[in-house]
Amino acid sequence: MSTVADMSAGTETLDASPSPSGSVAERLLTWEWVYLGYLLFVLAQPYFTPDPAWWEWPLAVAVCVLTAVLYALALLRGRSVRQIWTSIVPMAVLGALATPFNTNASVLFIYAAAAAGNSLPRHAARLWFVGLTALDGVTVLVSRVPMPYRLWGFVPPLALIWVIGLLELRQHDRRQEQENERLRSSQVELLATIAERERIARDLHDLLGHSLTAVVMRAQLTKELVLADPQRARAEAEEMERNAREALAAVRSTVTGWRQTDIRTELGAARRVLAGSGVTLRVDYDDELILLSQAEHELGLALREAVTNVARHARASVCHIGLDADDERVRLVIADDGIGGDAPEGTGLTGLRERVAKLGGTVRRTGSAGTTLTITVPVEAAR
Repeated sequence: MSTVADMSAGTETLDASPSPSGSVAERLLTWEWVYLGYLLFVLAQPYFTPDPAWWEWPLAVAVCVLTAVLYALALLRGRSVRQIWTSIVPMAVLGALATPFNTNASVLFIYAAAAAGNSLPRHAARLWFVGLTALDGVTVLVSRVPMPYRLWGFVPPLALIWVIGLLELRQHDRRQEQENERLRSSQVELLATIAERERIARDLHDLLGHSLTAVVMRAQLTKELVLADPQRARAEAEEMERNAREALAAVRSTVTGWRQTDIRTELGAARRVLAGSGVTLRVDYDDELILLSQAEHELGLALREAVTNVARHARASVCHIGLDADDERVRLVIADDGIGGDAPEGTGLTGLRERVAKLGGTVRRTGSAGTTLTITVPVEAAR
């Protein structure tokens, strides 16, 4: 019952606007819907009962529909402690109310155990497993279903609550460890980048302090010698030029391979560029999203290229930029309401595709009335 991560927590919206479409649809389009097939056991009781009571079919159908709704809420909300009130408790209550009349409704205790193992800390999840086991035992005592059919619905959940619950708990721990490892890697890279920037700042200070002081002194001397000794003044000017060129070469060699860009810097630049073109910018950006410096650099350059195209060619009035992430990918979307079209891509977009491809990502361009550029990068390469 693992689900897509909840992206709503901790998201800073720089300009109030709807996020790029598709996020809800992506959470619903998942193979995990197949687990709802276990609800067929709930329908099996009235189906195989020779003379079912009038209420048995409506009860079984109602249980299946309500469980499907709770399951959908679990998929939409993702792995979160909020599942206690949106999935675990409602499923446990529904199972407790329905099982005395439909013994196979005890399958809801298994769904609740899976949700607990998937979203709660280990200690809290185990307590839920114990409680659901006890609840399963109580319902068998008050059940109206005759023996031995009552036991057929009671015994399997008694074991599966723990088997499924512990498997989901293990998966939860594994995902958490992977997330922690990505976070540690990002922090190490960030600290290394900060240290390198501090070193370069010190080198530039020492280098330029010496070189520029020499240039200033020779410039003053040259000014004094222009009339008194033109030949020496010319020699001093040549030496000053040589010093300046050496300093320029040293600066270039110091910063080569270091200059990086980041998303927030590019968003600020995009706002200035688009404002100059009369385009309103709306941004949906998770401020707590930590990306590897290489991935952020490439996405920043991609954002710069896309915004430049909007400003130059789109004739748009509104541009929407969205950046979000889940367990599988990081997605950057740039959408405008301009003229769109299917004109051939220029060298800028071609280079953008090549840059994103190096990260294992994809670039998709769509739209006839307006253009949407969707850049997707695997989470392993970005976080």
